[in-house]
Amino acid sequence: MVSAVNPRRAEILGAAAELFARRGFHGVSIGDLGRAVGLTGPALYRHFRGKDAVLAEMLLDISARLRDEGARRAAGPDPGSALDALLRWHIAFALDNPALITVHERELDNVPAPQRHEIRRLQRAYVEEWVGVLLRLRPGASPERVRAAVHACFGLLNSTPYSAAGLSRDAMAELLHGMARAALDAVT
Repeated sequence: MVSAVNPRRAEILGAAAELFARRGFHGVSIGDLGRAVGLTGPALYRHFRGKDAVLAEMLLDISARLRDEGARRAAGPDPGSALDALLRWHIAFALDNPALITVHERELDNVPAPQRHEIRRLQRAYVEEWVGVLLRLRPGASPERVRAAVHACFGLLNSTPYSAAGLSRDAMAELLHGMARAALDAVT
């Protein structure tokens, strides 16, 4: 889930995502985070300055990974294939990381301002990868309209923490892909 270089940091970030999603940032203590990975609260400070640093690194990491992979997939020569590649990537992320989506949705305002601004910058860059692909598909479309459609599509795809129950992962992925592709194909 989290691609930190240090495996222990990655373990802490993964446990924190689950705890923050379930109980909220303010409902989780440093002691809770430590216990989740077999550490004492004070031992956690060897890895992170504090709980806000855990949250910031978690959201910076996923924002950078989305942007980097988005750029890689958007670079394909065929915009239709690039759009499908972006959709497959984001759908897989959404289905595999519901806790991260929940934490981002609920807790971004708890990230210190400098890191929050960087997270937003990375997210805007990710959105622009999608916008670029869609504008290649629809050269006459308004960039503002395309950007609005991309944000609406993300709303659909990022609903998985609430909407994915009851269907198999493959069935939900297929449903999301079809719905998102149809919505984006309708952009003029």
